[in-house]
Amino acid sequence: MTTISPSILSADFSHLGADCRMVLDAGAQMLHYDVMDGHFVPNISFGVPVLKSLHKALPDAFYDVHLMITHPQQYAEAFAKAGASLLNFHLECDDDIQETIDAIKAQGCKVGMTIKPGTPVEELGYYLDQLDLVLVMSVEPGFGGQSSCPRPSTSSAGSRRKKTAAA
Repeated sequence: MTTISPSILSADFSHLGADCRMVLDAGAQMLHYDVMDGHFVPNISFGVPVLKSLHKALPDAFYDVHLMITHPQQYAEAFAKAGASLLNFHLECDDDIQETIDAIKAQGCKVGMTIKPGTPVEELGYYLDQLDLVLVMSVEPGFGGQSSCPRPSTSSAGSRRKKTAAA
């Protein structure tokens, strides 16, 4: 099954609600909301207030909130209350992975885990049964518009067990 989740980083921010409505009307199953903290990745994007406003305008949308942040566990509750449907965090973050998964589930959100291009897919193995979505990045996180990084084809073979957040 293919799931389309356009990143709102590509939207015209002066028309964010309208752009998000347009991609949902065109068939997107979810909106990918990239959160960058300036620490885990060098850029800063948007946070809880923008998600809360977007959720108010589009309450039926599924929000895949991608936390490219050092301490995702600290923000799980705030993003969940703002309207996140799924909190997707990096295996490479500084927080305890199991505690972060548990904190997200305690908020009633689905759980996603992301790995950077250089992280072996096999490192996800222990957590796969607890995840609703796995994102294997083809670019280094933190910048839009990059060319994909090549991955050895064998490194993604273990990800065939990927689950979908929309299920």
